[in-house]
Amino acid sequence: MNSGSRAVGIAFSDATTTSTCAGAVVRADRVVDGFAFARCTVGGEDATDAVCRLVSDLARPDVSALLLAGVAPAWFNLLDLQHIHAETTLPTLAVSFEASEGLAPAIRREFEGDEQAWRLDRYESLPPRYALPLHDERVFVRAIGVETIVAADSTDAHADAADADSNPPTLAPNCETARIVRGHTPEGGRPEPLRVARLAARAGREFAGTEH
Repeated sequence: MNSGSRAVGIAFSDATTTSTCAGAVVRADRVVDGFAFARCTVGGEDATDAVCRLVSDLARPDVSALLLAGVAPAWFNLLDLQHIHAETTLPTLAVSFEASEGLAPAIRREFEGDEQAWRLDRYESLPPRYALPLHDERVFVRAIGVETIVAADSTDAHADAADADSNPPTLAPNCETARIVRGHTPEGGRPEPLRVARLAARAGREFAGTEH
């Protein structure tokens, strides 16, 4: 990957009522090249709109990929990756960092009625989850608008998001999704745009005040 290639990473702060959403434009050579901020409601339905608004506010046609820290920020304010990709036109990759049995049981446990139904529908609409070895660690990626190929020696898992969570197939190392994530992770197990965005989201929360 070219050292000047730029990605925007988006992360959300922990919060009680309102989460700070931070976007960081970072080059592949780790140069930070811009920030933008938005807010969403903890336990709400507005995280997807916050992401789209943030990318629009950045107004950076030179960005070549969008990296998101997971799919369920701000207490299950689930992201609609299809909508985000359609609105931003960017390859959209949601990266998580822990093995999971899937979010459906937690959604059923924590929500009822319409609040449960839309979350389950959105969760089930997500693209498949893939594992990706990254230096000495492993991350998990869902991607839209970019090539994803399963490694030849990977155990074939079911393609729907719920089944693929517990034992996801591994991405082929040379597919475009793997190249984007690895190209923006010079060391460690967290892509640099997401590392910087997480720091910015935490700082934004502290600046806004602990009541948030």
